Formats: sequence, structure tokens, C-alpha cells
Amino acid sequence: MDDIRKGKPIKRTRRRKLRDLGDLDGLFQTFITIKTAEGKAKGTLQQYRDNYKSFTTFLEEFDIPRSPTAIDRDTIRDYINYMRNDWVQFKGNVYISDEEKKRGLSDSTINTRLKTLRVMYNTLESEGLIDNNIMHRVKNVQEIEEPIIILQPDELQRLLKTPDKKNFADFRDYVLMNVLLDGMMRIGEITHVEKRDFDFKSYILTIRSSIAKNRKTRYIPLLPTTCRLVQELIAENELDFKSDYVFLTNYGARLDRNHFRKRLVDFAAKANVKKKVHPHLFRHTAATMFLENGGDSRMLQKLLGHLDLRMIQRYTHVADKSVAKAHAKHTVMNYIIKAQAMPRKIKRS
Repeated sequence: MDDIRKGKPIKRTRRRKLRDLGDLDGLFQTFITIKTAEGKAKGTLQQYRDNYKSFTTFLEEFDIPRSPTAIDRDTIRDYINYMRNDWVQFKGNVYISDEEKKRGLSDSTINTRLKTLRVMYNTLESEGLIDNNIMHRVKNVQEIEEPIIILQPDELQRLLKTPDKKNFADFRDYVLMNVLLDGMMRIGEITHVEKRDFDFKSYILTIRSSIAKNRKTRYIPLLPTTCRLVQELIAENELDFKSDYVFLTNYGARLDRNHFRKRLVDFAAKANVKKKVHPHLFRHTAATMFLENGGDSRMLQKLLGHLDLRMIQRYTHVADKSVAKAHAKHTVMNYIIKAQAMPRKIKRS
């Protein structure tokens, strides 16, 4: 049989230039550029950055190079176990004792951080920027649905009394806490709110689609007392700063939500509130009390900005006090007990 290769050139090296994957930081910046062009909300983009920083902190601690070829599926699973067992909460916070710095993150937090990596690798794969998607077959941590924790009225009162209203940063945080409770918005939304978003005649705050998590504009009614606090803060800002944002640092920059989160922890410690206090706790608390006080679940859905009513069901089971009151009032046993308590004739006269 004739050799079909006879007289033909043999290809031994690749002429097409191999793709330079670059380092992980470069790929992440490309990912952010893509998601920015897609119109992702600022809060979502910031969450991507925060979660990526968490991952690179892990890589640095274990001397793992920030290179796509150095990171595989086992690296991700090691990262999961690290977050579950070894991640120190409030690390570096001098106001929290070592005993209070718990180890391990919640399952939901771990899954949120994994989601960023999954979206990142899926995007890079679809763009042809990576050859191996290490997030394939990496499953989320199974979450145990725990009851939503809320603040009780006395805890709220203690917390709101803690800031020193003569201090600019404390007063700003006091106003922010009031707005979070009254408006039930997300911390990532309220920190991007500008002066133009407040209608002080109608007492309405507009959450623009560009800052809303679900990219839908919504209108939040606020109490006149809350609006007056915001007006006072804006007037204070304008004495020293030229910024359109409402919630500013003491040097005039937009307040970062993580900075506020750390300050909340300090306020909670001073107020002797033992629960883990974070910005979203205000949303949970306000939503639950809204239902407990007879608020409509569909109206709550609009206020919270949830597209699905099923999301509201997380709060309905927390409002146990109103359910218990309604049950005590309307249970069929009331009629049975009443009937059993009626005087009975035992003997014939």
C-alpha cells in the first residue's frame, strides 16, 4: 500500500499562536468590563469585587498563584472548606474581642461567594477566554433554612439611642438607620441614593433602576419625620462637601456599605444588643413588623422590590405573633370550649 504521507510536508509545530490566559486579576477585570457593558447594577458589580477579594485573600494565605493554570476544582473545594471552618469573621476589628470573632461563614454567604466565581468562569468560558471552567460540577453548599432573626422594639430603641447626634458620622448613621427601617431598601441601594431621588413634598424616595438590584425603578413612601432627618443631613453635607450623594464619609466621599456594616457592629456592642446586627437585619425587621401590624403581603412585595411573591413568604412565617393572635381569636375550639362550659342540667326536677 502506498504511503499517503509520501512527499507531503509534516506539521510538527502549531502555527496558530496559543492564547495567553494572563493572570487571574486580568481575567477578573475583563469579566467586570463585560458585566458593566451588560448594564449590571453598581451594587452587583461591587458584590463581584468584594467576593473576588475574598477568594484572592484565600489564595494569598495559602501561597496559591493568581494564575488560571494554578487553580483547579480542588482549589475551589478547599476554599469552600476554608470558608466553612476557618474564615474568621470581623478579623481586624479592634472593637470586637477575639472570643466574639466567630470562625466560619453561613452557608448562604458561602453560596453567594461561589455564585460570583461561577458567573465569572461561565462568562470567561462563553467568551472563549479560558479553556477549562473549573466551576463545572462544583455544587453549592446545602443550606439549612434557618428562621429569620429580627430585632425587637426594645433592641431597636437601644440601637437608635447609641449614635452621638452631635458627631457628623454618628448622625449620618442615625439617619441611615431610620431610612433603612422606614423604607426597607437594600443597603447597596441606599448608599447610591442622590439628593435628586428625594421628593420632600410628596415624601417619596425613588430607587432608580440604575441602582436597584432588580433593575426596576420603585417608589418608596417615607414618613415626614424621616424626610426631615434626611433634609437635615443634606444641609449638613452642603456646608462642607459638594456631592450629589446623600450618605457621605467625613471626608466627602460616598459611604461604602462595608464601612457602615462595621460601624453597626460597634453600635450594637455599645447598645448591648447580642444579636448579629447587619444592614439587612433592618430590612428583615421592618418587613416582619409590617406584616405583624396588618400590612398586605403584595404591598410589601412592591416596597421591597421583589419580583416574586414567594420571596415574601420568608417573612410571613416570622410574624408568628399575629398568626397566634388570629388563631386564638378564630379557632373552632373557642366554640367547643364555650359549649362545654355551658351549665348542664343533670337531674330532672
